[in-house]
Formats: sequence, C-alpha cells, structure tokens
Amino acid sequence: MPELSVFPNESVTYAIVHQDEHVLVIDKRSGLVTQPGKGHETDTLLNGLYARFGTALQRLGKARDFGLLHRLDRETSGLLVVALTSIAYDGLRRAFEGREVRKFYWAIVSAPPKRAEGVIDRPIIESTPRTGEKKLARIGTGAMSKPAVTAYRTLATGRGGALLECRPVTGRLHQVRVHMESIGCSILGDGLYAPPRLAAAAPRLALHAHRLVATHPVTGATIDAHSPFPRDLRPLLKRLQLPRPE
Repeated sequence: MPELSVFPNESVTYAIVHQDEHVLVIDKRSGLVTQPGKGHETDTLLNGLYARFGTALQRLGKARDFGLLHRLDRETSGLLVVALTSIAYDGLRRAFEGREVRKFYWAIVSAPPKRAEGVIDRPIIESTPRTGEKKLARIGTGAMSKPAVTAYRTLATGRGGALLECRPVTGRLHQVRVHMESIGCSILGDGLYAPPRLAAAAPRLALHAHRLVATHPVTGATIDAHSPFPRDLRPLLKRLQLPRPE
C-alpha cells in the first residue's frame, strides 16, 4: 500500500447510497466536516473514507482532491459524490464544470418567498473578515464576485416558516444560505447569516442535500440518489406544522 496522505479513521461514520468501482455517493450527517483542515485533521468524512477506500483515493492524489468532487458545509447534511478512479474524477469534474450535475436541497426557512418559485441570479463574493477566521460569502459585485444561480420552489408553508426545495445551478461558498437570506428567507439554524433569533430557531442548520442526479462518467447510466428527511429536523417540521417531504 502506498503511503497515505490522509489519516484513516474508521470511527467516522457515514452512509453509502451508491457504490461501484468508479463512483460513491455518500450521505453525510450534520456536524461532520468534509475534508481535513485546521482543527479537524483526523475526524472528517475524508478520514472516514480513507479507512475503507484509502488505496483508491490515494491513487487519485491531491491533484484530484483525493476523489472529492464537491463539499457540504459542516452543518449541512445529505448527499455528495466521490470518485474512486481517475477516469471517474475527470468525467465528473467536467460534468460539474458544465453544470450537468443536479443537486437538490430541502431548506426550512423563516418565511415563504414572495414568489412561490423562482430563480435567484445574484453574484457572490467570498471574504475572510480577519486572518485565520472562517471564510464567509455575501452578495457582491465587481471583479472579485462570481456568478451564482439558485432555483427554488415552495413545497409547503406552515406556522412561522416554510419548506423549500432549492437547486444550486452554480457551486459557490454557502450559496443556498446566502441566496435565501438575500430574499428575506433565512434558513433556520444558520449561525452565519441569519439574525440571532432565527439562528436559534432550529437545533442546527435546516438544510439537507436530499437528491443528486448525474450521468455515470464511465457507463453513461443515470445516477439518481436520494436521502430521506433527517430525523434531527423532524421535530422542527412538526413545530412549524410542515409536512415531511418524500
């Protein structure tokens, strides 16, 4: 076995929704960091993946992000896709860059949007308030901003909140969170962007990546992966008198 660049940690738990020799689709729990970084060198999803798939991921190397095609925020739960071979990584990378991979999120927000469905097309700029602090995002203009597009539709309106399905067409930092906040629909439990009252209104960020659709980079078959509504957010649905989405 080649020397591993990432510490394998078999105590990190995750669920596998799809698996073949080239591609994994993982269901990540809330609170789990996707990849190692400051303060989380050994307890991330990638550490857990290395405990089982370390040889394949090491072959991909740092140049191919050790198989990671995209990330989920620590507080966000749900689906993400991982490549196990170089042909799969390169094919999926092209698909992401061509906006051919479709990702769908359930979000519990503070109020229903004025329009039941629509598209938010507002550029996002990343910034770090002070050296060493967490990188943040905001709506911005100018050379440093990047195009960002999120489609959404209202699934249900309840008592003090609404359930939306959001589809980020682009993949910017905290995109769904920032876009929802920009139209007055803060995601409940969002400690970065929502007002304190709304940040405290949920046990954690009420955002779940529930569906991922992609063309398999080797076989050409359609991968259509689903994740059920997370158990830890179900009491919030009940409190807001919102139905559980299927």
